[in-house]
Amino acid sequence: MEILKQRGLAPFQLNPDQRQQLDELGFLIFESVIDPEWLNRLRQAFEEVFAAEGEAAGKEVAQMEGVRRLADLVNKGEVFDKVYLQPQLLAAVWYVLRRPFKLHSLNAHDPLPGHGQQVLHADWGGERGPGKYHVVNSMWLLDDVTAHSGATRIVPGSHRNPENLAEIMDDRLARHPRERLLTAPAGSVGVFNGSAWHSCTANRSQSMRRILHCAFIAREHKQQTNQREYLQPDTAARLNPLACYILDVD
Repeated sequence: MEILKQRGLAPFQLNPDQRQQLDELGFLIFESVIDPEWLNRLRQAFEEVFAAEGEAAGKEVAQMEGVRRLADLVNKGEVFDKVYLQPQLLAAVWYVLRRPFKLHSLNAHDPLPGHGQQVLHADWGGERGPGKYHVVNSMWLLDDVTAHSGATRIVPGSHRNPENLAEIMDDRLARHPRERLLTAPAGSVGVFNGSAWHSCTANRSQSMRRILHCAFIAREHKQQTNQREYLQPDTAARLNPLACYILDVD
């Protein structure tokens, strides 16, 4: 992480328990990362961007029926800058990937009541197994996430499984016998190895379940959202050296 420190990253060390969770389970949850004032600003920004973009919301990456999607949030407001620069998060990404990385994408996801169920999948479709990791994803909880509001399910330890999930599980919408629901209060950040098997579940409540998805990828790969292609002048004007490196726009 020396290059990140040279560019201004505040030092942060994962504790032994956090490292063990990433190694063995493939995920961990940081609580109380988003302070109340920032949380309110992120919620407001979510609603403002969605209202402004309407039917086009999320088009830069993907749109899903019954899900309020936003994409390319790097260029949608300064309030999102601290998300992809958060020291705890970057320390976790480095610990998993063990090599230079960059932002993959910064999007948002809010399944409406009765919607949001996904098939079990991994965020990386290539080589699998211990030490062969390429993507780390994070979930920034803007609302409380419960078992009824569409929590992400994840299969602990599946990041170390070299098998192709599609070849060993006929119905990937079905419940996996070892899956665990990642529930946490608003303001928390969940981090998981992109090779782990996971998916959103259906929102069976009447509550909003707004989450920011901030993903990182090893630097040798292409970004989901090409930041050089999408970078707006007002965004570029406020970027510090660390942000330029993380976005791969310097």
